[in-house]
Amino acid sequence: MYSDDCIFCQIAQRKIPSDIIYEDDQVVAFKDIQPLAPVHLLVIPKHHLTNVNDVTPDFEGLIGHLFGVMRRLAQEFGVAETGYRVVTNTGADGGQVVGHLHFHLLGGQALEAKIG
Repeated sequence: MYSDDCIFCQIAQRKIPSDIIYEDDQVVAFKDIQPLAPVHLLVIPKHHLTNVNDVTPDFEGLIGHLFGVMRRLAQEFGVAETGYRVVTNTGADGGQVVGHLHFHLLGGQALEAKIG
């Protein structure tokens, strides 16, 4: 389930301190340490998946649950009505820095519409 050398797995196991704002048996969410918007949360599955390429039909329930958590967090952090962005990066060319599937939830200000 966890990878010993993954920083996000270590956060999910609470081996590394983080500002965790949500946790259940499948998901952990915490504040990004280098926020790009007033609200910048990272939402990760506890099960180690490297990126979108690891998501098989076996994980459809988990992915649906992740999106439900993000919707609730957007409401809790006051950005559901004004709008927010959900981003995931896959691989080096996609901008992925940490090799654990994660979603950035960004909001709290008008976000540029460009990619990149």
